[in-house]
Amino acid sequence: MRQKCITALLFFAMLNTVFGQENKTKALTKARLAVKMMDNGQIDESIVLLKECQKLDPKNIVYSYELGYAYYQKKEYETAKKYIKKVVKHENANSGYYQMLGNIYDLLGNSKKALKTYSDGLKRFPNAGNLYLEKGTIFNMNKQYNAAINNYELGIKVDPTFASNYFRATQMYMSSSDEVWGMLYGEIFMNLEANSDRTVEVSKLLFDTYKSEIKIINDTSKAVSFSSNILTLSDLKSMKLPFPAIVYEPTLLMAIIDVNKIDLASLNRIRTRFVDNYFDSKHNEKYPNILFDYHKKLKDSGHFEAYNYWILMKGDEEAFSEWKEANKEKWDAFIKWFTNNRLVINEEHSFSRLQYN
Repeated sequence: MRQKCITALLFFAMLNTVFGQENKTKALTKARLAVKMMDNGQIDESIVLLKECQKLDPKNIVYSYELGYAYYQKKEYETAKKYIKKVVKHENANSGYYQMLGNIYDLLGNSKKALKTYSDGLKRFPNAGNLYLEKGTIFNMNKQYNAAINNYELGIKVDPTFASNYFRATQMYMSSSDEVWGMLYGEIFMNLEANSDRTVEVSKLLFDTYKSEIKIINDTSKAVSFSSNILTLSDLKSMKLPFPAIVYEPTLLMAIIDVNKIDLASLNRIRTRFVDNYFDSKHNEKYPNILFDYHKKLKDSGHFEAYNYWILMKGDEEAFSEWKEANKEKWDAFIKWFTNNRLVINEEHSFSRLQYN
């Protein structure tokens, strides 16, 4: 009798496992359809399906997150918060859950709670660039600019392949008196995100900043102004020389000696000379920079001209189109090379202003 009971229990356990797996499969199929509906603007219909998914597979937190996101899209933030709060501390949650919950608090007008949520997320996911981004954005909106840029740059440091922190840092530095950092972050951003509306914006920012901060006074008088650094005697004695003052601006100034106007053609020459001067002066040994290393690789490969025109093309689209039409072989060769030789950015190979401080 005892053996029959054990056999029956095993049978029902197996049956439950089979039905459980079937339910999970059904839930997954419905969830895929729900996401497609959501993407197509059928949010209410997707919510119905996602609630069915929850019933079929209640332990899967993804369905609660997607429900929260659906209500977020509907701007029903209190309901969205209810779903995300349930799953944010789950063992399978990720930094995106904290990002979503923090965003909801911010949209509900509670930026203090939003910042705490992002900070809680960073305690659990210390390399989450998306959470540093959100903290920086709140500080920026509250005009706490130092705190904002600090978070963007911390995000760059710990998560160097996450493009959005470079983009925000570029915007902030380009509207400051320390444009040099925006020039570097902006170009790295374009290498990470090579084809978007944000890429267009940054390309134009780079060109316009070159044009505004390189001063051609006359044939013998020229100046550059990409930094607010002022050198003191103590700086010189201690050799604590800031990168912009000792490397970027002097090296750039040497590159514009015979330049009489700033356009795509002259900027290509300037940037090429900058690379030569940077390595000839051995600045790469004391002030290593992955972007300048990449410039040298481009130059040695014969593709730096095409790259320069691409980086700055939105500053003068007509001039770019004319150059591209006249240099079709160069452009096609660059695109082919660039596809397989992107700027390498990872934890061991990255750039942040913080590395110079």
